[in-house]
Parts: sequence; C-alpha cells; structure tokens
Amino acid sequence: MFEAKADSATTVYTVATSMPKPEAGMFEAKANSVASMPKPEAGAAVSFVPPYACGADFEVQLHESGSTVIAPASLAEAVNCSAAELAALAAYWQDLPADAYLRDGGRYRFRRHSCFVAEASHLRQVQHRAHWQPLEYNALHGGIERWFEPIVAEVNANQAWSRLLLGLTEIASRLKGRQPWFIEAHQFRIDTTDGIGRPTPEGAHRDGVDLVAVLLVAREGIKGGESRVFDATGPNGQRFTMSEPWTLLLLDDLRVIHETTPIQPTASHGHRDTLVVTLRAGGFIAPA
Repeated sequence: MFEAKADSATTVYTVATSMPKPEAGMFEAKANSVASMPKPEAGAAVSFVPPYACGADFEVQLHESGSTVIAPASLAEAVNCSAAELAALAAYWQDLPADAYLRDGGRYRFRRHSCFVAEASHLRQVQHRAHWQPLEYNALHGGIERWFEPIVAEVNANQAWSRLLLGLTEIASRLKGRQPWFIEAHQFRIDTTDGIGRPTPEGAHRDGVDLVAVLLVAREGIKGGESRVFDATGPNGQRFTMSEPWTLLLLDDLRVIHETTPIQPTASHGHRDTLVVTLRAGGFIAPA
C-alpha cells in the first residue's frame, strides 16, 4: 500500500492507493514557472517568492484553487491582530521539547501541541489529548498516539493567540460553512544542529482535516525549506519559499497535497519555526 523513495536528503512516503505519483512538471508553478526560469549554477541556492494573494483576494484564490499564500500584513488584517502582537508570540518558540516519536532516528524536531474547539465565535481549550493520524495520511508516524507537551498557558491566555485561531475559523466557515471547528495547534522548531532537518519527514501528504494553516514564525541560518503544494488528483503544483515571518499558507486539505523540503544550516543554530493549525468539522481525528 505504501511506497517509499529515499535520497540523501529525505525519505518520501506516499500512499499508493490514494495519492497521485509525481509526474514530470508536477511542481511547475503557475505563478513561478520552473520551466521559464534559468537553471541555477552548481551548488547555488534557489528560492521562489511566494505567490501572495492581494488583500481579501486570498479567499477567492483558496476557493478556486485549494490553496493560497497570505502576506504578513494581510494576515494581521484578516485576524484582527497587529504585526507587533503576532511578532511577540515568537518568543514562545524558544522552549519546545524534543519530538520523541521520530521514526527516522532524527533529533531535529521540537514541538508542542494543544487542542481547541471554536463555536459561535468562542474559543475553548479542551482536555489535553494525543495527536493521532491514520496510516492513510501519515505512512511514517500514523497509527500511534503521540503525546506531546501542551502549549504553555501564557500562549493560550494571549489575546492575539485567540484572535488568530478564531480568525482562521472564520476563514474556514466562509469556505466550508459555519459550524463548530475542532482545532489542533502545533508549535514546531526544525533544527539543523545535526545537519539536515526535515519539516515533513513523512513526505508529501494530506492531514485528513478540512483546512490546514502553516504560519512561518522564524527562519534563521538555513537554506532550503521550500513549500510544495500540488493538486491531490492531478499534476499541477507550485513551489516557493516562505521567508517573511507570519507568512501564512492556507490549504484546503481535501483538494491539495503538501510538503516542505529539508533544511540545511548556513550558520550555527540554524532553525525554522512554524505554527501549524488544522481545522476539522465533526470532531478530532481519533483511533476507531
């Protein structure tokens, strides 16, 4: 059922029965066409600017294509937070425990995880629970209950944090219909102290939810970390590198597959910090 392909940088796992195999040109961008760009010199680092949607157009793009990238200024407006309020949240990425569940033997990922329910513009945190994904969506880490340390109380009490999560639920409601949203929030740090760090060791995947939000919090002393998004049922895709803090990648999980390429250090203590928020209707994913 599962196929794995390994190279020197990463191991990519795909679900053979439900995910399309990469085809030539799969990651050829609509706005950043790989074919139209000059070939880089050997050893050169290449990054493509995100295809930012302007202002409120991001919701139109999300509806039409299943994904969109929102610039930091547009994000602040969309979730009713100032840039300074969002920037202040970054301090809470300095004390993330190591991920003890990495099956590739790596020591490059640190994270915290908490769950919430949003209903009628009200956000409440639920009792701490395991993060669980079926093998159908995560061939590497699926099928096991993963208990991560919760996000600290100071973050959950922060008004900017609440407005950010509720702002994402409003976007989800306009896309999918107003309803209660079951939210999982993940703080990630991918570190390069031991060399290569893998933001998505499971490879290109879906998450089994309705909406996925990937927010870049910080990016320091690294190269790589390219975001790749492509149609779940076809070859069309885009590739770009998020570099500005509080850039937001929004994904309609039913329609697109995503991954982030490995990172390598360009300075000591190189790392990439992200906040990944998933929103799902009908309840949290749990073992049957």
